[in-house]
Amino acid sequence: MTHFQGSTPWRQVRSVKGHAHFSGKYSAMTTGGHVLYESQLELGRLVLADFDPEVQDIYAQPFRVSGRVDGRTRHHVPDFLLVKAAGAVQVVNVKPAELLERADISRALAWPGELFQQHGWKYEIWSGEDPVLMSNVRFLAAYRRPDVFPADEIDLAWKTVQDGEQLASAAQRLATLLGREPHEARPAILALLWQRKLVTDLSTNLSGSWILRRSQ
Repeated sequence: MTHFQGSTPWRQVRSVKGHAHFSGKYSAMTTGGHVLYESQLELGRLVLADFDPEVQDIYAQPFRVSGRVDGRTRHHVPDFLLVKAAGAVQVVNVKPAELLERADISRALAWPGELFQQHGWKYEIWSGEDPVLMSNVRFLAAYRRPDVFPADEIDLAWKTVQDGEQLASAAQRLATLLGREPHEARPAILALLWQRKLVTDLSTNLSGSWILRRSQ
């Protein structure tokens, strides 16, 4: 997918006076740069992509396709293109579930999907995720930047966390070693969860009882 490198989004962030917009640019660890989004729902899918260890690159509004549909020329710009291992590609469109009930929107999203699949690319229409899982991933995203937390503390957390122990116990041990309070030591462990060096059941609400597993 080297032909996408250095490309820019087809559209820029739009702002219309009097309209409520929630667009912006997300600092993605996967890309090492900013990725554009045009809604909070798009941001949610973007954070999940950034958290996914299989995703190696992310492009927002990567291209425009054109096609003849029902005798008319139609154009479409997908929301995201995700590059995965071995060059596998997944094209993602983000739409609220209630809009997908409209026949015109369903048709508008169907025909480009057929083109992508013919090209050997996976196609996803995304309307949201389990609220608890989504909340947890958004929370962990605050700990994604390696330059925010001391690397030596993260390394110490990695060396001391025991497979199968609770988050509260791991934070207490790390705090003792650092000479700090548990809430001050916890960010290093949460950074490891974002990095996927540690994993836990993100379908349950955040708590000190989270069971930590070493994935590496």
